[in-house]
Formats: sequence, C-alpha cells, structure tokens
Amino acid sequence: MVVSEAGEARGYRPSATLPFAAEFRRQASRRRTQLALGFMVLLPLIILIAFQFDSGDDDNGRNEFSSLVELATSGGLNFTLFSIFVSASFLLVVVVALFCGDTVASEASWGSLRYLLAIPVPRARLLAVKLVVALAYSGLALLLLAGTALLVGTLRYGWSPLRSTVAAELEPTEGLLRLLAVLGYLAVVLLVVAGLAFLLSVTTDAALGAVGGAVLLWILSSILDQITALGAVRDFLPTHFSTAWLGLLSTPVQTDDVVRGCVSAISYATLFWGLAFWRFTRKDITS
Repeated sequence: MVVSEAGEARGYRPSATLPFAAEFRRQASRRRTQLALGFMVLLPLIILIAFQFDSGDDDNGRNEFSSLVELATSGGLNFTLFSIFVSASFLLVVVVALFCGDTVASEASWGSLRYLLAIPVPRARLLAVKLVVALAYSGLALLLLAGTALLVGTLRYGWSPLRSTVAAELEPTEGLLRLLAVLGYLAVVLLVVAGLAFLLSVTTDAALGAVGGAVLLWILSSILDQITALGAVRDFLPTHFSTAWLGLLSTPVQTDDVVRGCVSAISYATLFWGLAFWRFTRKDITS
C-alpha cells in the first residue's frame, strides 16, 4: 500500500467513503424501514375501511370528532387533511424518532460501528450521511402518508373543494397548495424530534432507548404546554407551535405562529444536531 506524506493511503478520499446511495439502499433493506413505510401506506386504507362501518348514529361523546369525520368523507383533500390530523401528534413523531434514533445506536448495538470507522470513514462524514438518510426516509414517510390518503380519498370520495372548521371552502387547486404548505410546516416541526432522537442515538448504544426517549420527551413537552400556569415559558417549549399549521387552513391565512414555529424548530434541531456531532467526534467507540 502506497502511503502519502500525510500518512494516508494514496488515492484515499474521505469524501468518497460511505456514499449516500449506498447507505440509502442499506437502510432500505432493513425490516424496520420497510414496516414503517409500509404502515404509512396502510394507514389511509385502514381509515378508509373504518369509515365504511360508520352507522351514521351521533353517539354521545363524538362531538367535534364527529364533524371532522363528516368533513373527511366529503372529498379526497378533506380525507388527506383528516389523515394528517390524526397522525401528526403521535404517529409521525414515532416514525421520525425511529428513523433518526435507530440509525447510529443500532450500529453500536450490533458492534458494526467501529468497523465502519475502520474502513476508514471519517466520523463527521459517517454521522452526516446517516443523518441525511434518516431525514430522507422521514420525509418519504410523510409524503407516502399524504400521497396515499389523497389517492384513495379521491378515488372514493371524489375531487372536491377543501373544507375545514377554521376556513371558508377552498377550491381544489388552492386546497392542494394549502395541504402542501401544511406538510412543509410539519416537516420543519418534526426536525426537533429528528434532532433529539439523533442526539440520543449517538449517546446510547440502545436504539430503543434513543427512539423511546425522544418520543417521551416530546410527550412531556406537550403536557407542559397545556399548563397555562407556566405562562411565557410555554413559548419556549418545542411543542408550543406544533399545531400552528391549522393557521395555514384559515381564511385569511395566519402565518405569525407558523413563522415562530419554524424559527423555534430550526433552532432546537440545530442545537441537538450540533451536540450530536460534538459528542460523537469525541467519544470512544468500543462497539
């Protein structure tokens, strides 16, 4: 092997190690990736089938949820909005935490992390590639959920204007643009979960601990956000603006909280990712 003056093998290029495409295919072959993405496709079908068993009786306790169901069956756009609504607060959080929290911790638990670094793959590059792939799959999951819901909803209920409890009826084209804006905002908000799960992933060798820890901390933040006695402190909680996407459906569009939510989410995500890189580039890799 020819070694350069810098002590590196001649022809070795750190930027050529662990290509994005190779890591993307590698993660695609994992069962958890297939199951998570498969469930994103399956969920709208489950909701659609569940609607077919609706007897039409107004039972006590349904109230606002009943009106949401009625809106969901009035068109493909409304069905998509309903699917996003029931998934945003928990399911999507779990999926993003799974992709971002399992990516490094699982390598450590399998004992393969040190072999990747011995190839050698620079630590910062390994972490960057894994993060980008995890975010790519998280975004794909969100698109699969919305895309499948729009397809099956339109086939079943037709292409109708978008209706909601906070806005006037929107023409299909404008309604579709509003839904895309909602998806974009949700993607930004979920960066907080991605950052937290990724930080925990490089801190522990237990993938379940990283995923579960991120989800539990998100739930804790949501609970604290409901305590009005905290006052202005709630504005700094990562979940405080998680439902600001509803303003994108109002007439006129309300963007103040959306902007604050984006700034908050990007700030938290950047902080968590920065800590993750700082921690990983300095820790001893023994597994």
